[in-house]
Amino acid sequence: MIIDTKELQAINSFSRLESLKGVYGLIWLLVPIFTPVLGITIGILVIVWLERKISAGVQQRIGPEYAGPLGILQALADGTKLIFKEDLLPSRGDLFLFSLGPSIAVISILLSYSVIPFGYRLVLADLSLGVFLWISIASIAPIGLLMSGYGSNNKYSFLGGLRAAAQSISYEIPLTPCVLSISLLSNSSSTVDIVEAQSKYGFWGWNLWRQPIGFAVFVISSLAECERLPFDLPEAEEELVAGYQTEYSGIKFGLFYVASYLNLLVSSLFVTVLYLGGWNLSLPYIFLPHFEINEVGGVFGMTIGFFITLAKAYLFLFISITTRWTLPRMRMDQLLNLGWKFLLPISLGNLLLTTSFQLFSL
Repeated sequence: MIIDTKELQAINSFSRLESLKGVYGLIWLLVPIFTPVLGITIGILVIVWLERKISAGVQQRIGPEYAGPLGILQALADGTKLIFKEDLLPSRGDLFLFSLGPSIAVISILLSYSVIPFGYRLVLADLSLGVFLWISIASIAPIGLLMSGYGSNNKYSFLGGLRAAAQSISYEIPLTPCVLSISLLSNSSSTVDIVEAQSKYGFWGWNLWRQPIGFAVFVISSLAECERLPFDLPEAEEELVAGYQTEYSGIKFGLFYVASYLNLLVSSLFVTVLYLGGWNLSLPYIFLPHFEINEVGGVFGMTIGFFITLAKAYLFLFISITTRWTLPRMRMDQLLNLGWKFLLPISLGNLLLTTSFQLFSL
């Protein structure tokens, strides 16, 4: 059988076209996966730089200034250094739990980003139970910390892991009624619906004004969930050397470092979504006329909403960072008393009041 030269060229060009289509399909499949990861990584680098600069300003220091312009690349240099450091393993520890703990802490927090709406129609998964999915996923991270403390075969590490588990349980319980109150006001547990419910009434429709008690309890509980000062008991250096991460080095220590900032960014974004109107630029009429991002269509509207969400989140981050360098650390008994004896009754009372108002307004 003799094949003409033109037919052979046509067959070759068709096969090349099909292979290119396969490559392009694989690239477009990976783009939605790696784009959020890249964005979150850049966000964490900015947070680390901001924390170092703000803490330097609070303490009248200069802060990082040599690695890149204004020291912006210092966090990247630290991460590169941790990657190339030796990964030390405890000789008598449980190596499986020791290695698995940091991964569980990071992955569980990364999954929380899937239900955060960064802008109008800019959310990975608009679920009907989005906020409660975040709470359920957030409760997995302390398990990784407890596994790390137990697997290290170190008393300081184990005490740090136990403290992380106790602190997480103590402050997730008051946080849940606050989220439930927001769901009752918005008639939905979807993060997108909660933002759109706040946009109906402009600036004064933010849940910050409708739920001031819940906002205060939510902020305190989220700071405790992130293990930030004055709630950083699981890694208190004066008492536990470094807590659950005492025996870690290299990239595994870096994963704990990344997980803490991932958690801080998640908490800031959820404060923005639940209480600060999300992507809507709803300022008082004395400053700007009210307009909704939903009315601005296309890529331009999504971009504006994205930057508004980030601006509000980083405003809350500034408050969290200044709180860390302002307040002293609490004792463990004070931390547990605050969660169980004060925040839990207040959050339950706030939920009862919200439910009563919703019933009377029917």
